[in-house]
Amino acid sequence: MTLRLALAAPLLLLATAAVSPSEERMRAAVAAGTPRDEALLERLVRQNSGTLNLAGVTAVGTMMRDELAPLGFDVRWVDMKETARAGHIVATHKGDGRGRRILLIGHLDTVFEPDSRYTGFRREGTRAYGPGVGDDKGGLVVIVAALRAMQAAGTLKRADIMVVLTGDEERSGKPLSIARRDLIDAGKWADVALEYEGLAQEDGRDFGTVARRGATDWEIVTTGTPGHSGGVFGEALGYGANYELARIVDAFRRELPEANLTYNVGVMAGGTPAAFDADGFRATASGKTNIVAERAVARGDLRGPTPEQVARVHAKMEAIVAQHLPRTGATITFNDGYPPMAPTAGNRALLADLNAVNRDLNLPEMPEYDPAKRGAADSSFVAADADTMGGMGAAGGGAHADGEWLDLASIPRQALRSALLISRLSVQKRTRADR
Repeated sequence: MTLRLALAAPLLLLATAAVSPSEERMRAAVAAGTPRDEALLERLVRQNSGTLNLAGVTAVGTMMRDELAPLGFDVRWVDMKETARAGHIVATHKGDGRGRRILLIGHLDTVFEPDSRYTGFRREGTRAYGPGVGDDKGGLVVIVAALRAMQAAGTLKRADIMVVLTGDEERSGKPLSIARRDLIDAGKWADVALEYEGLAQEDGRDFGTVARRGATDWEIVTTGTPGHSGGVFGEALGYGANYELARIVDAFRRELPEANLTYNVGVMAGGTPAAFDADGFRATASGKTNIVAERAVARGDLRGPTPEQVARVHAKMEAIVAQHLPRTGATITFNDGYPPMAPTAGNRALLADLNAVNRDLNLPEMPEYDPAKRGAADSSFVAADADTMGGMGAAGGGAHADGEWLDLASIPRQALRSALLISRLSVQKRTRADR
C-alpha cells in the first residue's frame, strides 16, 4: 500500500459513520486532498521561519495568504515592526451572520532560527520530520485542509470565520499589549475559538485541551552590604545578596506548592557586581571568595491554570521576598506573560460538541487533557472572551528539539474533525448578540 493510500485508509473507514450528505462530502474532500496537504506541509517546513527571521516569517505568511484567499477570505498582513517582529496574518470570511462566530488560531513562526542545525524535511513511513513540522506548521495545514473540505461541501459560504496566525508565538514581541492586540480583538469578536497547536495524545489516545496554564516571567534583584568575608553574618555586613537570594528561592520551593502549579528558577548570578544583559537572557557576575556579595539576580517563570491561582501565588511570592535577612534588600517584578486558559463550562461544552463529531465519525471520544501537561499558547489571550479549545492541530512529538516529527495520518483525521465541528458550530444560534 502506498503512503497516500495508507493515510487515506482511516478516512475510508469512516464512510459508514452517522454523518449528513454534506459531511460525507467533507470526508471525501479531506481524503482527496491528502497529497496537496502533504505538499503544503513540506513547503512550509522547508521555509525557515524562526521568530527572529522576519523575512522567513513573512514568507510563510505569504504562503498562507495564497491558501486562504482562494477560499473567500479577506486576508491582511498586520506589520509588527514596532515590536521587533515580522507580523501576523488576519483573515476574515463573512458568512450569513446568523451562526456563531468562529476564530481559528495558529502561528507562523518556529523556535528554529536560520542558524539551527536542524533543517530540511524528510518522510519516514507515516512520519514527517523537520523544524516546526508539528509546532505549528502541521496545525496550519489542518486549518487549510478543514476549510477546503468545508468549501467542497458548501458549508463554508454561510460561516463567519476569522483566522489569526501570529508571527511571534515562540518569542513574543514587546509590549504584549501591541503584539497581541489583533488576537485579543479577534477574541472579543468571536463566540468560539479553536487553537491549532499539536494534538495531545497519551498511549495512542487523543485528548481534548480545555485548559492551559498561563506563563508569567519574574525577576528578583537582591542587595547586600559588600565588605570582607570575615564580617559576614555580623552586625555591620549581615548576610549579603547571595544568601538573600538563596533564602528566597528556597522559600519558593518549600512554601508555594499547589496542584497544577510550577515555578522555575531559570538563571541566577551573584557577586560584586551582578546583572542581566539588556535582553534578560544572560547574567554576568564577578567577585572574590573573600568579598560579601553586593548584588544577586534571578529570573524564572510561574505557570498556573487559573487567574485566581496565579494572583494568589504572586502575592505569596511578594510576601516571601519582603522578609529580608539582616542588612539585605530584595525586589521582585512580574513581566507581561501569557494568561491562563481556565477550564470553563463553555470550553467543556466545546469538547462535548467535538465528542459528538467523534461519535458520528466512529472515532473514540476524547477526554480532557491534564492542563499541567500543556504549555502556554496564544489561545490564552482570547479565553476570557470566547469559549476556547486548544490542541486541534496534528499529532507529533519532539517539539522544540532536533528530531521534531509529525504523524502524517493525523492531518486528515484532525482536518475532518475540524471541518465537521466548525460547520456545526457555524449554524448554531448566537447567544452573545451584543458583539
